[in-house]
Amino acid sequence: MSGHSKWHNIQHKKGAADAARSGLFTKLAREITMAAKLGDKNPDNNPRLRLAILTARKNSMPNDNITRAIKKGTGELAGETYVELKFEGYGVAGVAVIVEALTDNNNRTTASVRAAFDKYGGNLGTPGCVAYMFSRKGIILIEKEDSIDEDALLEAALEAGADDMIVNEDSFEIVTDPAVHMDVHTALVDAGYELVESDIDMVPSMEATPTSPEDIKKLAKMIDVLEDNDDVNNVWHSWEMPEEEDEDSGDECKFFGTKCGRISILPPS
Repeated sequence: MSGHSKWHNIQHKKGAADAARSGLFTKLAREITMAAKLGDKNPDNNPRLRLAILTARKNSMPNDNITRAIKKGTGELAGETYVELKFEGYGVAGVAVIVEALTDNNNRTTASVRAAFDKYGGNLGTPGCVAYMFSRKGIILIEKEDSIDEDALLEAALEAGADDMIVNEDSFEIVTDPAVHMDVHTALVDAGYELVESDIDMVPSMEATPTSPEDIKKLAKMIDVLEDNDDVNNVWHSWEMPEEEDEDSGDECKFFGTKCGRISILPPS
């Protein structure tokens, strides 16, 4: 995974946030509800819930919405019953794609995901067909600034349990084991660092770089459609698009090959 590409993808996602605020809150609430349902309702004892709440607050989700979502998960309030679904397949040009969803209607979600793959030249496969190409990692991004001492940041990250730090043109990308992700997150925040993004990613071991304008257009559209789906929480893929494509081709080429798409919603732990 290229952290530089991830950084540019985040800039796009930030721009799309306000336009999709209502749908975003729905996705965030579902993740909070599921995290509370599957674990302790105390965020201090439930890393998935803690990260879901942090993400919700970062995206200006009202506290009342967060509290309501937690109570639905714990059964204190009535609500829909959600299940987690994962789809795997290929987009055009052999790009591996994983779609993670939270839904109250399996048939509806499956049909819409399959339709997106079919319409834009992809193929929805069987479970496990591309998962082996990805590994789950904690990823923390910090914007590069003159005030940040690279060595001091690296030392703070490693002392907190991080595995590595990748220095990109615009950002520092800190890589962790998912089990210690929140420990590193908390340590860096306590040390005064501002985190641009902090979540658990599916990182591809191999990347595909389509060059055909038609393929690039189809991939961008397919990912857009998938991520606009209210049931979809995350779309992960192995597409590594050259930066110059993004700059030259406008909206048709706005995605970069990391964890892709709309505002990051947390994947299942």
